[in-house]
Amino acid sequence: MADQVKLFGVWGSFFGRRVEVALRLKGVQFEYVEEDLSNKSPSLLKYNPVHKKIPVLLHNGNPVAESLVILEYIDETWKHNPIFPKDPYERARARFWAKFIDEKLWPVVRKALESKEEKEQMEAIGETHEHLETLESELKEKKFFGGESWGYLDIAAMVIIGLGIAQEALGVEFIPKEKFPRLHKWQQRLVEDAVFKECVPPREKLGAFFKARFGSSAASK
Repeated sequence: MADQVKLFGVWGSFFGRRVEVALRLKGVQFEYVEEDLSNKSPSLLKYNPVHKKIPVLLHNGNPVAESLVILEYIDETWKHNPIFPKDPYERARARFWAKFIDEKLWPVVRKALESKEEKEQMEAIGETHEHLETLESELKEKKFFGGESWGYLDIAAMVIIGLGIAQEALGVEFIPKEKFPRLHKWQQRLVEDAVFKECVPPREKLGAFFKARFGSSAASK
């Protein structure tokens, strides 16, 4: 009997797109369910009653929530085309930096996007730059965070691609090229990969979304 795999997501969410990348890399067939977060489906509330958010992976009736947890589940369930490094220490480092992105970088990015006060927004952008400088240093001269080929941490870090799109749409310097040349080169390599290209949200559509939702923020007035 074939695996029954279903992914609940939102088209513009890079967290859901992380899961898509992993599934497509593994060649796992799945059904995609688009959610409306302003009117969450009974299925989403049933399968993720704790956080009530996407993404949720449903595998043979068993739900798995939280994108980083889902990535680990996928890699442990479908062993071919591994996402994680083989070395235990390198796996631990990848997990550390993935948590850094979700717990340090992403909150200040959201604060910068949503703030209506210019001072507060500029402080958040400054913090964003500090965290990006840390990731720029971690990338060093490598092509990808995973080395010569991309892996778990590159998938986790794909949320950074959204910063470039937000920068274009809102005119806010989230990730200026002259300040973060390594991250810009990394982004370009990533979006040129066939798997990622298929999973990154449409640039124009996402830019229009940023304008519609965050166009009245302080720094974009």
